[in-house]
Amino acid sequence: MEKAGAKRNRTLPFDDNVRRLIIILAVLLAVTAVTKSSAFVNLNNFQSIGKQLTEYGLMSLGMGICMISGGIDLSTVYVANLSGICAGLIIQSAVPGNTVLGCLAALAVGAVCGLFNGVLISYFHIPPMLATLGSYELFMGISVVLSGGSTVSVNGELELLSGLAILNIPLPFLIFIAATIILGLVMSGTKFGEQVYLTGTSEKAARFAGIHVKATVIKCYLVSGVLSGMAGLISLSRLNSAKADFGTSYTMQTILVAVLGGINPNGGAGKIPGIAFSVIILQILSSYLNQFPAISNYYRDLIWGAALLLVLVFNVEISRRPKKQRRKLNEPKE
Repeated sequence: MEKAGAKRNRTLPFDDNVRRLIIILAVLLAVTAVTKSSAFVNLNNFQSIGKQLTEYGLMSLGMGICMISGGIDLSTVYVANLSGICAGLIIQSAVPGNTVLGCLAALAVGAVCGLFNGVLISYFHIPPMLATLGSYELFMGISVVLSGGSTVSVNGELELLSGLAILNIPLPFLIFIAATIILGLVMSGTKFGEQVYLTGTSEKAARFAGIHVKATVIKCYLVSGVLSGMAGLISLSRLNSAKADFGTSYTMQTILVAVLGGINPNGGAGKIPGIAFSVIILQILSSYLNQFPAISNYYRDLIWGAALLLVLVFNVEISRRPKKQRRKLNEPKE
């Protein structure tokens, strides 16, 4: 009975952490409505929030699936930049159908970069942190060579991607929500999702269970690469430009988002919807802080770093709590 209950909990798309995040989001929205109702709570501001969070939100989803598998992907930002530069260069060319080819190239470059990371980790047994740390330098170097160290610009060919809204909801945000739902369903209700969780829990146990661990890990980094490629494409459409060193702070933010979303950095635990709620909370908080001119942007890294450490400490303390104590707290009082 206990094993069956544990299996059911694993397949549920929501857990206690996701429920806590929903409560935090509700409280944060209430605070913003009370303190900055006219300046903050309006359609234009929420549309802006939806557009801004999409890029590092997609990269955070990729970071999350890699963490669940027991790894980490520090190259997500630079995969996105390389994808955006490749797409921009193709769109600049006179090749027929260059816009469509540029979009496909961004996704293809992301997939190749993710596959490269997965092979390094699976077949060459390089620790994920070192493998992706080295590959992000490689990807950034390739981006500098391709772009000549300058900005690659487009002339609004991708304006539809960033400018279109459906029922007043920006298309990039809808793409992020769709990616969250699809990845959440895959991770919670498919055999592949079970394999990723078991691999992150124990590679040895996964092998004994007949799981092809190397293929599973490669698929995780492949997904992360495609999501980063999509983020690079959306960034190109929003800014009409791509650069090798754009969004360097996103690396830390994607880690923060994944951990705040309930993903265990050691692997084997966490829910994809938690990442989505975490992204939305952090972007709303960031936009809310913009309403206070006295709070400098230089304090942002301090806030994000402190938040990451607090979440890590909180998660460690929760995991150390004895199972009997947790059962006792959950038992209804007579």
